[in-house]
Amino acid sequence: MVKVERLLINYKTLEEFKKFREYGIQELSMLEDLESNMIENDSNSPFYGIYYGHRLIARMSLYKVDRKYNQYFEEDREYLELWKLEVLPGYQRKGYGTMLVEFAKSFGLPIRTSPRVKSSDFWGKMGFKPVKYDLARDKGENPLIWLPESEDNQNSESA
Repeated sequence: MVKVERLLINYKTLEEFKKFREYGIQELSMLEDLESNMIENDSNSPFYGIYYGHRLIARMSLYKVDRKYNQYFEEDREYLELWKLEVLPGYQRKGYGTMLVEFAKSFGLPIRTSPRVKSSDFWGKMGFKPVKYDLARDKGENPLIWLPESEDNQNSESA
């Protein structure tokens, strides 16, 4: 059975990340992040992934953002920043990306992401919506956000 797990920041994970980079998509590569945070077996890694056997097949980074930096949600609160979600070719369209997003949702905090080109259908199915505020667009961003169900219902009722 496959599951989402926190990735250790070590040389083994660095080698696994290099396999993702071989497929291009340089803006999604977490290799530089990993190298800059290299501490052998750091248990507070912001990186999560899914192994199939001994091979890392899907990954993402997930950062908690302090409420003072919140520019995307109406409420002044902390949220999660989901970055660099990627599933290796050959493993795509098998639910691994969904598993990573559902794992992020399980923290019960709002989530912000900047989607890759041509991925809007995936994020829409996951319940993410465009930011309503002009601030993000003023910065040249097109972020998507997700709200925990209870907050989403409250915001729909107040609209």
